[in-house]
Amino acid sequence: MKKLIVTALAATLAAVLTACGGGSSDSASSTLRVGTLSDAPPNIFLKDGNYTGFDNELLKAIAAKQNLKLEFAATDFSALLGQVASGRYDIASSAIAQTDERKKTVDFSAAYDFETMSIQAKQGTPVTDEKALAGKRVAVIQATVGDHWLGTTVPTAQAVRFPDYAAALTALKSGAVDAYILDQSIAEKNVTDNPDAKLVVVKSFVTDVPHGFAVKKGNTELLGKIDTGLKQVIADGTWLKLHQQFLPSAPVPAGFQG
Repeated sequence: MKKLIVTALAATLAAVLTACGGGSSDSASSTLRVGTLSDAPPNIFLKDGNYTGFDNELLKAIAAKQNLKLEFAATDFSALLGQVASGRYDIASSAIAQTDERKKTVDFSAAYDFETMSIQAKQGTPVTDEKALAGKRVAVIQATVGDHWLGTTVPTAQAVRFPDYAAALTALKSGAVDAYILDQSIAEKNVTDNPDAKLVVVKSFVTDVPHGFAVKKGNTELLGKIDTGLKQVIADGTWLKLHQQFLPSAPVPAGFQG
């Protein structure tokens, strides 16, 4: 009788564990919510209903290596890290520069690229470099490295902050602002995609600020999977292939050749 009871209890326990997913990782069995942007090519953008770009395709490749399921959704950059901290999104994918201030809100993966910024304007502009931004109306995306750079490098410029890249670009094209500070890759794409707007990249400069995927503070399991997957896609050449596809003119940092 005791043997029958023990057997029955074991069977019941096994059924419960199976129904609850056993001891498997939630990140491996559940769909992870990824917060991203829809309007910042070539890093992050929406095309034919698919969230793509260098950052998002890299994250997909990492997820495939680590058996992670992803679901993408667009949001404003200014709200993104707070939404990760609150649990609305599990991962933030948006060419996010890892600054000390942001590290207070979220944890970051290992670096998968580095920030390269540009000053963009229209043809015939008197803006030739950062010194010429003094007293000018300059578009920045709120809470980005460009926003911080303008405030510290050219404090006499009038920063005009926008929640997304599309709004800032519209302001530059219409003449509502004199210049625009943004990622080099996005600035170059703006020139290609808007020939009638006669945009130019006035100056570009490489920073030592790394990009990383962001997760909620303390989520070491997910962070470990992302970092391991990143090493795998660098080693097998996937990182370099995606970089050449989406960011052909950007420098390849040391250690990313595969």
